[in-house]
Amino acid sequence: MENNTYRWSAAGGSNDFDWKKLLKIGAVVAVLVAVVVAGFTCFYTVDDKQQAVVTTFGKVTDITDPGLHFKAPFGIQKVKKVDVNVYQKIEIGYETDGYGNEIVKTNESAMITGDYNIVNVDFFVEYKISDPEQYLYSSTSPELILRNLIQSQIRNVVGSASVDSVLTDGKESIQMRVKELVTQILADYDIGLTLVDVRIQDAEPPTVAVIEAFKAVETAKQQAQAVVNDSIAYENAQLPAADAKVDKLLREAEYQKTARINEGVQQVAMFTAMYEQYAKDPDITTARMYYETVSKILPGVKLYINTGSGEGNDVQMLLPLESLMGGN
Repeated sequence: MENNTYRWSAAGGSNDFDWKKLLKIGAVVAVLVAVVVAGFTCFYTVDDKQQAVVTTFGKVTDITDPGLHFKAPFGIQKVKKVDVNVYQKIEIGYETDGYGNEIVKTNESAMITGDYNIVNVDFFVEYKISDPEQYLYSSTSPELILRNLIQSQIRNVVGSASVDSVLTDGKESIQMRVKELVTQILADYDIGLTLVDVRIQDAEPPTVAVIEAFKAVETAKQQAQAVVNDSIAYENAQLPAADAKVDKLLREAEYQKTARINEGVQQVAMFTAMYEQYAKDPDITTARMYYETVSKILPGVKLYINTGSGEGNDVQMLLPLESLMGGN
């Protein structure tokens, strides 16, 4: 060895091995490898349906949106991508296999109603991740927590409803109530999940006999509703005719009212005229009224007016009334 250079002799000659040069080459290679590794680990891409949670030495320091981003290499910063704009589902009471077939899970679907009846109810639930940081670090299994919470509130709501409402017309109310309760509790849990929708997939009694009975009840309800609809249609058809008849009666009554008023006014005018004549000569008017009245009461009797003095047998004292009145 001479000046950090190893020399040795062999039968065929001698070689010099330079360790400094080897170390330099190794250092350069290591730097190049480090640069390459850093180049591949200092950036990341987030999909348009995702958000990324960035941690620096294990502590959350940033949440990034879709696009190309840079981070510290060599594991200083780590990235976990979360699907936040994707609707995910939970099936309660059944399970869909890879071929689209539904497998019944009786232990989840069987429930007791408020009137102590047993029903099988399947629910379809949609949810999404609303806070990726809470989703990753607030709990170990947020989906399981959500599933258990939904099952608990479903049994709570169904357990306070009647079997008739669960199987027929109360489904919408049950769905809304379950969603409202779960949403309120999720706000306190802070597991990063938001409930989107809760729907009753299917609801039926556990036995065939009960199923047939409820079908008969539903058929009767539909028939009753059909009768009500027919009655409403008949009412709508008859109302216009009745309104027209009422309008006609009102118009006839108004006409008779006007006629009676006009007749009264006319009679008042005639009476006033007669009174004026009576006031001018009461005796003549009284006699005239008397003769006219007698003529109306006894139309076949001939009337004569005594114009004589009442003394002797004067023939001219009797005057036929019809000659004066222009009679027949």
